[in-house]
Amino acid sequence: MKYYIIAGEASGDLHGSNLMKALFKQDEQADIRFWGGDLMQNVGGELVMHYKERQFMGFAEVILNLRKVLGHIKFCKSDIEKFQPDVLIFIDNSGFNLRIAKWAKALNYKTHYYISPQVWASRASRVEKIKHDVDAMYCILPFEKEFYKTYNYEVNFVGHPLIDAIADRPQIEDSVFRKEHHLSDQPIIALLPGSRKQEITKMLGVMLSLVDDFKDYQFVIAGAPSQDYEFYEGFIKKKNIQFISNKTYDLLSISTAALVTSGTATLETALFKVPQVVCYKANAISYQIAKRIITLKYISLVNLIMDREVVTELIQGDLNKKRLKKELTAILDTKKREQLFLDYYELEKLLGGRGASENTAKLIYNAIRNSK
Repeated sequence: MKYYIIAGEASGDLHGSNLMKALFKQDEQADIRFWGGDLMQNVGGELVMHYKERQFMGFAEVILNLRKVLGHIKFCKSDIEKFQPDVLIFIDNSGFNLRIAKWAKALNYKTHYYISPQVWASRASRVEKIKHDVDAMYCILPFEKEFYKTYNYEVNFVGHPLIDAIADRPQIEDSVFRKEHHLSDQPIIALLPGSRKQEITKMLGVMLSLVDDFKDYQFVIAGAPSQDYEFYEGFIKKKNIQFISNKTYDLLSISTAALVTSGTATLETALFKVPQVVCYKANAISYQIAKRIITLKYISLVNLIMDREVVTELIQGDLNKKRLKKELTAILDTKKREQLFLDYYELEKLLGGRGASENTAKLIYNAIRNSK
């Protein structure tokens, strides 16, 4: 069968690559065409456009690049029509994907969505459009099934793909990794400033402002695969700062603490059992718009899933050197760390165990096969 997958940014590329592996196991004759990144490309199929070419963060940035965004949507529709897939699979990336889903459903394409848009966070009215435009939804967060049920929309909870991605990764030796990347024996504070240039620029400066206050630790920047080293060079001016690109999981596996930009990385950090402080600072206009439409108590996936504050969130004005220093000091304290570890284990149980990609691939394959 022919599959057309649309993923955006680094996390979508990761989940898309694992879904593709599972699809190839289900369907040895699978013909996959996709929008994604290097990880998906390494699995097989044919890459249409890399997510690096269409990364825009926040409402303001999308508006400023609206002509380019609309051009990508037009090209995507044309490419789908040429390929004529048996099924379209959307991965997160709701701003782009829901537009394509609406168009595709009107033309009777099969539309399946893996990793639900965060309609539970804002603009819940979009659920009615999703019900109309999406034939099947595969959710990875435990509370999403109940959320959709209140709108009479039956969805599939398949578990969280990060459980598999972390469990299946190659194991490393602490000493070997440190030697390979020129790290000292000092405990590591990992800095995960995000994957987009806009967010890295806003977050990394304040994270690095703490270096001189924690001289018994070494700060290591986790470079995003979507950015070149040259982009980070301007931030790396102190001797006790190291940079490691595209090795975030390995870095987290040997880290003592982490400062993390809100997003998928907060959950990844928790699954590696690393105490963290969640950071977020947006464009001022984007933040004011978001504040008016987002109805959540928390922004990190850890706190959202647990439905209580497990990790501290420093948002917008609260993300400053004084507050960040206080919270980093707190998670280096033994008592605070012990409580975080207990909370992280509880979090992992809620995520439903292994097999998210395999569960989703099987459901998609059987649904399309049975519809023929």
